[in-house]
Amino acid sequence: MGPAKKGGRPSAGGKKTSVRRNGESRSKAAGEREKNSGAVLWAGRTAEKPDAGAFAFQASLPVDRRLAFDDIAGSRVHAAMLGKQGIIPAKAAARIDAELGRIARDLETGKLAFDEGAEDIHSFIEGILTARLGDEGRMVHAGRSRNDQVALDFRLYLKRTVPELRAGLAETIRVLLDQAEKYASAVMPGYTHLQRAQPVTLGHHLCAWCAGLERDLSRFADALVRLDECPLGSGALAGSGLPLDRAETAGALGFARPTLNSMDSVADRDFALELSSACAITMIHLSRFCEDIVIWASEEFNFIELSEAWSTGSSIMPQKKNPDFAELIRGKAGRTAGNLVALLTLLKGLPYAYDKDLQEDKESLFDSLDTVGACLRIFRGMMQSASFNLKRMKAACAGGFLEATDAADYLVRKGLPFRKAHEAVALIVRDCVAAGRRSLSQQPLAEMKKRSPLFEEDVYRALSPSACAGARTTPGGAAPKEVRRQIRTLRKKLTKA
Repeated sequence: MGPAKKGGRPSAGGKKTSVRRNGESRSKAAGEREKNSGAVLWAGRTAEKPDAGAFAFQASLPVDRRLAFDDIAGSRVHAAMLGKQGIIPAKAAARIDAELGRIARDLETGKLAFDEGAEDIHSFIEGILTARLGDEGRMVHAGRSRNDQVALDFRLYLKRTVPELRAGLAETIRVLLDQAEKYASAVMPGYTHLQRAQPVTLGHHLCAWCAGLERDLSRFADALVRLDECPLGSGALAGSGLPLDRAETAGALGFARPTLNSMDSVADRDFALELSSACAITMIHLSRFCEDIVIWASEEFNFIELSEAWSTGSSIMPQKKNPDFAELIRGKAGRTAGNLVALLTLLKGLPYAYDKDLQEDKESLFDSLDTVGACLRIFRGMMQSASFNLKRMKAACAGGFLEATDAADYLVRKGLPFRKAHEAVALIVRDCVAAGRRSLSQQPLAEMKKRSPLFEEDVYRALSPSACAGARTTPGGAAPKEVRRQIRTLRKKLTKA
């Protein structure tokens, strides 16, 4: 008796998806809804139910319906353990397992539709199970609370969806590395303060993006390590008086271990915070990359040509070709930052056990995961089809004195202290500006010698953009050979991710 098959699960896209129903099963699906309608797991204590508006206000099915197959998987393992431990009859455990398997298949095929009147996915699944098995269905909740049940479902969902997100992130890095390898020697200006700073290469710039995304990849992996504990059996907060085998259920569900403390098990949402933070940081990276792209795509820069498939026009200006997809990714980064703040704010004032506020933990994280996944797909496609204006990039290295640091390094190699070399070159830049010259290579050697007698004719070879970039051979530098080493290192990391 194991977890239900996970194929055909509800969409992870964050929308209120409905399972499709074929014609011949439509009436039966409606019947299942009627049987389950109004099922409330907590109704025993209260003589009155909230009115329809209040009930809908506190219902969570529109959000947690994507946990359906995770809820079934957890219930199947829990029922098997109850039977093995003699808490419920073994035959009842077997029938519960078999029926939960049928419920999963019915959801997959559309034979069973979600009951929009159900309070949450847990009530819906248990209600269908009870409708089909009667009292045997009611046995499934022994030793379990919705508090540990929802914590379990949430973790199970993340354990299977976050690796999918990581795969998309890794593929995005590979696309950028392919471009970086292609353009490892293509010279372009590097910028600080959005001012031309030093010559680099396009490959070096793209590797910088990859380095950030590789850290994002490791952040998601790191969060999954701490997530890998099973809260099932923690009950409402105090554990259970029944002889549950928490190690058995943890192992059967693919967790490394049970959680340590039952109260922490139902109160903890650190795993959601970590993943929300990882999503926000990833989106901040993508936003900054897209800011580069938007700038590069402008007529003033003209460094990149985005495919028409990843651009839009204007409703009034016929000539326009706008980088709207890059701008949308940049804009969507705000959603994930807001989702992280919302989750932090949600948790900050809660006493340390389960509180109904925690029902609000999923929607923001689901939205962040969906947003990152969608943006990675768009960004990947956009960059895969992009072309670069290499002549324009190289030409942009002329002017702006990008070679000034290399001129100072030239003097340092000849024994001049760096601060004196810096001062000498700064004065040469002032001389060039006064003379209307746009680069040090235009300055006559005799004029340069006035600032330092150490300058010789060979300085001009050291000041070309390619020479400046090629000289940066230190680890992490912009030299083409070093960029290719960085690419190899990043590819190796991806094979281990």
